[in-house]
Amino acid sequence: MSGPVDGQVVAVRQILTRLGKRSGLSAERVRTTEIDVEPLLRLPAVRTYARQAGIDSAEAVLPVVREVARRLSPTDRLVVDAALALGLIEPGAAEVDTARLYAADLGERRVYLTEAWQLLHAALGARPVPSAPSVRTLRVTPEQRAFTALAAELVDDLARNGKGPLLPGVSEQADELVASYGSAGTVTVLGNAVVDHLYRTDRLPAEGISVRGRFEERIGGKGLNRAVAAARLGMEARLLAAIGDDDAGRRILARLADEDVDTTFVRTVAGHATEVAALIVTRQGAAFTIGADGDRVQLAPQDLLAPAVAAALVSSDVVVLTLESPLPVVEQALAVLRSVPRPPFVVLHAAPPPRRPASLYQFLDGVDFVVGNPRELDRLVSADDWPDDNRPVRDFDGEVALQLLALGVRTVCAIEGFACRLRGAHGDLDIDRPRRAVLRDAPGAHAAFCGALAYQLVVTGGHPDFAWVCAAMAATQALAGDVPEAMPYKAAIDRMVDRPRAAD
Repeated sequence: MSGPVDGQVVAVRQILTRLGKRSGLSAERVRTTEIDVEPLLRLPAVRTYARQAGIDSAEAVLPVVREVARRLSPTDRLVVDAALALGLIEPGAAEVDTARLYAADLGERRVYLTEAWQLLHAALGARPVPSAPSVRTLRVTPEQRAFTALAAELVDDLARNGKGPLLPGVSEQADELVASYGSAGTVTVLGNAVVDHLYRTDRLPAEGISVRGRFEERIGGKGLNRAVAAARLGMEARLLAAIGDDDAGRRILARLADEDVDTTFVRTVAGHATEVAALIVTRQGAAFTIGADGDRVQLAPQDLLAPAVAAALVSSDVVVLTLESPLPVVEQALAVLRSVPRPPFVVLHAAPPPRRPASLYQFLDGVDFVVGNPRELDRLVSADDWPDDNRPVRDFDGEVALQLLALGVRTVCAIEGFACRLRGAHGDLDIDRPRRAVLRDAPGAHAAFCGALAYQLVVTGGHPDFAWVCAAMAATQALAGDVPEAMPYKAAIDRMVDRPRAAD
């Protein structure tokens, strides 16, 4: 590193250098040292990791330093690995004597590093390999340079912006997941998988008046429907959800398997029944939903911190989030996604509207698309905890879209009856209801929109054909059975496409 070194970097470098003496860096060493370690414990990267993992800052230091050290050049990585006994090289790797490399005495670690200099660099695939230093030389220039680079990474802008290092093991598992999937594009959906009680009726009953209709029990849920929508368009789809340990849960898993949706990350909650939701559909296709009340069968924020789950999120091409999941779970997903320099495209469906949405605002700058009907979008930026359904919806262009864009959302999509208004980074478009549409609305329209948007983001590299995306909504109108069954294939969407017109 050339040029002047930031004062905070110097402070962190000196702390780490002193902590590395004796047996190396550990949580116990951080807790018991007489060194003033507050500058290290106050680092946003350390504090963010501690909060997400539910541990104290002293315990968070070692995993954070390990993950950051992996970003360094091979030589700097080996120097800090040996000096701090980080354990970055697995036992048995390329004939490396890890017992000596991570010995309890710093002097022994230095000796082995200089003796096995070529072997250790080869184990990291480093080419060319610099000349090996003597132990005396190592203690001066190489260690100072390596600790400066490590300290700079710990306090850089990525950490200041709240984008701390990933949990240990996430990067490697993400690479493995990418390699295990094909080239069709991977979409990960966070949402519910439930049993839908589907009621069909000509019209909604007025107070005190009965109407005729029929009842069916189907598989559904916003998460499940969107995962099926993506899978039917040829993408690798996986679902993050929780189900009960009952017959309904097993039916859900079987249905997802039939639709080629990956269920690796669907958690079964022992001792609980799968959640039930009610869906009322009128003859014109309008749908009204009563969701499950309670979080008994839901993912928890800590579930998303499991390395395999976090890897599934960050290795995706597109992540679709619904607000069926508890708000802390959605926030945790967004926090994991913003921890990588190049996150996937993120689509957030603002349904059902959260009761207290303000806690979500700090994460909206990581969302590419917010999707919902005008009332759902209005609620997302409402000052009220839970606005009255009878309150008039505020002006979309004059207030709602502007507020969401100001919070960092890149594009806002207001969906209403197979039509869509888009505002933001992808331009301002008004896309009318396709001329070929017979119904005015359909229960699966929003799920089809999200699936088609994910598909277009993958195949166009981020420049969707929004006329095609909106046509996917009208392609759900031939609802003969459950909502997942209405999710369209490409040919059905192609038949519905109209061309958009620019907004006035």
